[in-house]
Amino acid sequence: MVRIGILGAAGYTGGELIRLLLNHPESEIVFANSESNAGNPITDVHEGLIGDTDLVFTDAMPFDEVDVVFFCFGHGKSAQFLKEHTIPANVKIIDLAQDFRIKGDHDYVYGLPEINRPAIEKALHVANPGCFATCIQLGLLPAAQMKLLNEDVAVNAITGSTGAGQKPGATTHFSWRNNNLSIYKPFQHQHLHEIKQSLIQVQGTLDASIDFIPYRGDFTRGIFATMVVKTDVPFEEIEEGYKAFYSDTAFTHYSDKPIDLKQVVNTNKALVHVEKYGNKLLVTSCIDNLLKGAVGQAVQNMNLMCGIPEKTGLQLKASAF
Repeated sequence: MVRIGILGAAGYTGGELIRLLLNHPESEIVFANSESNAGNPITDVHEGLIGDTDLVFTDAMPFDEVDVVFFCFGHGKSAQFLKEHTIPANVKIIDLAQDFRIKGDHDYVYGLPEINRPAIEKALHVANPGCFATCIQLGLLPAAQMKLLNEDVAVNAITGSTGAGQKPGATTHFSWRNNNLSIYKPFQHQHLHEIKQSLIQVQGTLDASIDFIPYRGDFTRGIFATMVVKTDVPFEEIEEGYKAFYSDTAFTHYSDKPIDLKQVVNTNKALVHVEKYGNKLLVTSCIDNLLKGAVGQAVQNMNLMCGIPEKTGLQLKASAF
């Protein structure tokens, strides 16, 4: 059994992670840390787990009792935490924040299995990708491998309200978000850096701009993205390239038919589809932002790091109806 510690266990990602790990046949949750909820049952916060667990939140962090620690902090807190605390060198870390996603003076491997599986399998520390970044990269990476990203790429993507985290804010209250639609951080979303990093990794260079417009959706979970790539390469060749790119991936699948968000919600799947109109390639991709876009992918990475079959604990049915 892989012994697990969770930091920041009271948020949406913490709750989803606990849900997955409780049903993972090769994992044991040793501690779920939340200073503000210490001593309270986990089900007081994550009420969907009533009847599934008697675990309580703790303010303790017994790192010497675990094999893997998940950081479910807000962005910027992971690096600060590691400056203030010591985690044994043999304990694997999977960070769900953006602190270590960009290559630099650290040993974190970028945790996108579709392009980094061998490195993840050997890694001690993994930086889990962002939700928008995962969805958009999975749509564009096959095009990058075919060297198609030579002109600016138009990207639009809409996310569910859980992408904003559990703490209520002015743009997340039901009365504001319901029956509403808006954009935020146009052309400057923080996930652009990791998207470009991966596209350069696969294509070799990237002179084109990724013109990304994020939307806030009036639904709870999921991300649906559309990308327009200008190219004169025949459609049949492109489609064959997409199919080949994802032919042996565990959770990302090419669909011959147009895709819908409901096909992936509550799963660790990513679906990708392409169509061509003249010299414009239309790519659509979709994921569940809390699973393939966050903790599902984190557990997928844990499986790879610990030598467990990649799909273990993650074969979930879509909430299609």
